Amino acid sequence: MPSTTLASLTTLRLGGPASDVLQVADPDDWFELVRTIGDRQEGAPLTLGHGSNVIASDTGHEGTVAVMNTRGITVKRVDDDTAAATVQAGHPLADLVQWAAAEHLAGIECLAGIPGTVGAAPVQNAGAYGQQVSDALDHLTAWDWDMGRLRTLPAQACRLRHRDSRFKNDPGRWTILTATFHLTRSPAAPITYQPLADELGVHVGARPPVAEVTAAVVANRHRRGLLLNPHGPDARQAGSVFLNPPVTAAQAARWSAAGCPVHTDSDGQLRASAGWLLEHAGYHPGRQVAAGIRCSDQRTLTLTAHEGATAVGFAQALDHLAQQVEAKTGVTLHLEPVQVGTWL
Repeated sequence: MPSTTLASLTTLRLGGPASDVLQVADPDDWFELVRTIGDRQEGAPLTLGHGSNVIASDTGHEGTVAVMNTRGITVKRVDDDTAAATVQAGHPLADLVQWAAAEHLAGIECLAGIPGTVGAAPVQNAGAYGQQVSDALDHLTAWDWDMGRLRTLPAQACRLRHRDSRFKNDPGRWTILTATFHLTRSPAAPITYQPLADELGVHVGARPPVAEVTAAVVANRHRRGLLLNPHGPDARQAGSVFLNPPVTAAQAARWSAAGCPVHTDSDGQLRASAGWLLEHAGYHPGRQVAAGIRCSDQRTLTLTAHEGATAVGFAQALDHLAQQVEAKTGVTLHLEPVQVGTWL
């Protein structure tokens, strides 16, 4: 019997047995893993970092699970103002942001407090407060399981869009091993998000020092219930369960007039606030949604798991929420966490 479960590898703490878990703690471990999988004549493994954006199946996963624990930052000078930071895939994204702030390097300061690893961040083109991975990513290295070799992909080839990428649209083909960011020795990027400007006490467009922005982002995320506290009452979660949904101009006008925040994303698409739409459909922080599943105590958009919760029940709860919002508003919600493992 396997001694490891997917629940032990994910922040929701749901998920059945993992038949073979291989830890990748050193870059050389990766090539040993590739040889092992080749000898077994298996396909691509299920690759996890911190498991903070996944819903793992109650059934588990029959094949190999690769857990990326590689860490490290290597810095090279590009020019007088720019540094190229190459980061191992298992390195916590939040730690990278704090390191950059300490080095007075701008480009990723608004990503402070986002859970997960550097290797997972390009898959979702992770972002917050008007900044995203694509703003600073120069290139990455990834194992291409279709071609059976290591490849270097420039940022443009990653097809990074709003919470989207080629990796998200072709699951199982790629395992990201390193990411290289170009960071600048300068004040932070211009502040574009009004709540962050308010937190800092500056006007939109201001460029405070990087460390000040990073600290303000963490403080604002804490106040909004966006920091993952592994020991708090809402510890078992996967963050926001829905993306802010795309809306038509007519929908944007209608729901904006009703009080729903609407913004234009980096791709020019109008998007409505998923959290507001859920609350408009009758949900609120702390409300129970299903057995062992409720909205977080601090925000409706985060669902938390408790005693009696199952992955199937969690997925069904999300489907129910989306149906309720669509029936009430005509807006379709799209799931943010990825379902992994074997779903029957």
